[in-house]
Amino acid sequence: MKLSEYVTYDGVGLADLVARGHVTAAELAATAQQASDLVNPRINAVVETWPGQDVPPPGSTALAGVPFLIKDIAIAMSGKRVELGSRLAAGTVADADSSLMTRFRRAGLVTLGRTATPEFAYSTTTEGVLYGATRNPWDPTRSPGGSSGGAGAAVAAGIVPIAHATDAAGSIRVPAAANGLFGLKPTRGRISMGPDADEVFNGLAVHGALSRSVRDSAALLDLVHGPEAGDPYAARRPERPYAQEVDRTPGSLRIGLLTRPWNGRPAHATVVDATLRSARLAESLGHRVEEVGVDLGVSWEEFVLANARLWSTNLVPWIDGSAAASGRPVDSTTVEPEMLASYAYGRRVGGPEFVDALAMRNRVARAIGRYFTDYDLLLTPTLPELPVPLGTYGRGAEGADGLGWVERLFDRSPFTAAFNVAGTPAMSVPLESDPATGLPVGVQFAAGYGREDLLFRLAGQLERTAPWAQRTPTVWAGRA
Repeated sequence: MKLSEYVTYDGVGLADLVARGHVTAAELAATAQQASDLVNPRINAVVETWPGQDVPPPGSTALAGVPFLIKDIAIAMSGKRVELGSRLAAGTVADADSSLMTRFRRAGLVTLGRTATPEFAYSTTTEGVLYGATRNPWDPTRSPGGSSGGAGAAVAAGIVPIAHATDAAGSIRVPAAANGLFGLKPTRGRISMGPDADEVFNGLAVHGALSRSVRDSAALLDLVHGPEAGDPYAARRPERPYAQEVDRTPGSLRIGLLTRPWNGRPAHATVVDATLRSARLAESLGHRVEEVGVDLGVSWEEFVLANARLWSTNLVPWIDGSAAASGRPVDSTTVEPEMLASYAYGRRVGGPEFVDALAMRNRVARAIGRYFTDYDLLLTPTLPELPVPLGTYGRGAEGADGLGWVERLFDRSPFTAAFNVAGTPAMSVPLESDPATGLPVGVQFAAGYGREDLLFRLAGQLERTAPWAQRTPTVWAGRA
């Protein structure tokens, strides 16, 4: 298959070609590797590739034979490195598949490599020391977001049509917005985190994907959702496959519009204007959109403090475990300054403070839940600004402690983390771009617990009405 043809298909489209015998999974894998060889040196999105190991029967699933990449964290593929984006864990090799990796194989995906993540996925930009900065395909001087920035850049540049991602405070939706992609953070408990964890970051983190088309994300979620034995909880099973929801009419939805972040700092005008245009688009489709204020249940300062305590205390055993496994010290030769500061902060958090942080999680979940008793969805910008220049996050962060680093991260993405704390689904949709620069602008729609069906219905409707597939970045495998 020619590379110029390969990049015109989404995953479902490629799987259909395999099912009809027009191309083989091996040919698709070779083309994806060609794409990576051509564009990855310019964006540094993929940190390792390997020959595809799986040979799925053609037509066995909606994604059988599709080239795929996994993030370098939170998932294990037997015999492959999982380095957590850190020098501390460099060279670590998984001895077995994790539950989700097993599901990816059963889904018929052909995994060809790992994508970049910031160290321990603890940032919303992807500029780690271990492999260097990942660059945004729309403008390689800018950040692709994070922590799934490698996945976002790889999909946006046309290496693969869909890639694994995770999200603990926006790490699916931030790269989706920065790279002009679709990204949906599922409900807490929708996808198992097993077998090595029952939940990650006390339920704030979830697995998901980044894709160019809505139907690819829907098809993948159909293939991997559901609990594993021993999971502490699970989201209610959907009434029908999500792939079917994409083609269903959502009806007239009541959508709240929020353009001022919870931290009180105004979003940039170009982002607000793009969000207002998206609101008018939704109204033209028969939805009722009205400006709202949304109670977070706690002050912004309490929200950030509690998140910093949850994040940093979870980081401590992660770093200690990596150090024990690798035999390396925990110091500046193995761990980046922001992570060392967060590690030290986490070691100082006391038991009662940790329990108070969990209580914050409950208060936010109750407040967000009350909002969704009156509205179907909430519309916000995904990010308050355009993708920032590389180096922006680190500038002025010298000497910050663990709380200061989280404050910095949350100020860069103040619209996303509330839905991780509440456990509710949210998606970034690439409806807009900045007229001056051409950079993508994502808008976020959030729904109540377990209501991915509503999000997929609306996303499908928006994609049909205002398609984005023909918008491609500067670094694009189809032009390489």
